[in-house]
Amino acid sequence: NNWLPAGNADGLWNPVVIWTLLLLAYCFAASVLPVWLLLQPRDLVNSQQLYVALALLVVGVLVASLTGQADLWGAAEPISSTIPADAPPILPFLFVTIACGACSGFHCLVSSGTSSKQVACERDAQAVGYGAMLLESALAIIVILACTAGVGMGALQKTTVSASVASAASTVDYQWVLGSDDQPLKGRQAGRTYYRSGEDGGWSKQNLQKNLAAFIEGGANFLTAIGVPLKLGVGIVAVLVASFAATTLDTATRLQRYVIQELGTSLHLPTQNKYVATSLAVGVGGAIAIFAGEKPGAGGLMLWPLFGATNQLLAGLAMMVATFYLWRRNKTIAFLAIPTLLMMMIPGWAMTYDLIYNWIPQRKILLSSFGIGILVLQGWMFVEAALVWRRAHGVLEPQLEPLPSPLSKSLVT
Repeated sequence: NNWLPAGNADGLWNPVVIWTLLLLAYCFAASVLPVWLLLQPRDLVNSQQLYVALALLVVGVLVASLTGQADLWGAAEPISSTIPADAPPILPFLFVTIACGACSGFHCLVSSGTSSKQVACERDAQAVGYGAMLLESALAIIVILACTAGVGMGALQKTTVSASVASAASTVDYQWVLGSDDQPLKGRQAGRTYYRSGEDGGWSKQNLQKNLAAFIEGGANFLTAIGVPLKLGVGIVAVLVASFAATTLDTATRLQRYVIQELGTSLHLPTQNKYVATSLAVGVGGAIAIFAGEKPGAGGLMLWPLFGATNQLLAGLAMMVATFYLWRRNKTIAFLAIPTLLMMMIPGWAMTYDLIYNWIPQRKILLSSFGIGILVLQGWMFVEAALVWRRAHGVLEPQLEPLPSPLSKSLVT
């Protein structure tokens, strides 16, 4: 019955599936249209939303901490004494949960696939790329504070309030989680209750929705310190999260189109055409999202566990390319080669652990297949790097012809 157009939340034509199809149509258009026509204007609008929300959160953190409303130091235990029994080991999993706030492979793809096509000159790349990572790191710190000290300002719970019995309309409201003395739970007690109590306890229950909710609700608590109503604060931080998702959708589709086109060129396949390549990218992604999950539209959540390790593996591969760039020019490489090895080994270790102890025993066939495929590709790249390591030293890669300057024909050499 789940696959019939029944109009309910679990049917094939449920709202999640409909929105998935609409977003995929948008991604198709954004991938094939010129960058200046859709991607750049959308980025400009989203950047303003992100700046405003981040600025409000920074001010909220400062006010909440200075006024004593939030305990930035004591809201969470530095070393937890209440570790869930089913939690994975901190090594290697700590290094695949930091993700974009410290070192991001996806950012490397974006910088090479879209950012490089938009900077006015090459000298701007350092300010744009390094500045973006600094801001991303600042956001990561805000997220950690929201999920600890923000939640510690008072754990929230959602309640459904009937707006009209006749029409069965309802709205989601928020209220404090109360303790035995009918006072809101705060500090470490709020955090323990929010993350590990009742039916939501245990590591396996900390899913994507709950993690996002922790940031949204903790961030909204910070905004209340500067006079923003709680429900409005929830909306502001939720828009911040949605803005990040929006900037990822069309950019990721465009990058995937580039990859498919390059593979088509190498293998002499018809996927060199941008419309064919984009259709393949959108079609496969849509099929997985709609049909591969436990219910229609839940396929993306099934593959979500791959994100952390895959993102860090991409970072390791990007660092390997940079290491070879220096190696070919007889530059010092130790400062980059050592973290490159770590960024390739530790995420691979984490994914292997998940495969052996979680995904394969639980018969998650598609998830396991993707994980094994990613590890094989990583191993392939590592072997190729080892084979060319000696003969690449001091030998420059083939140089391309210089591009004509868009500023003045007189500058073309």
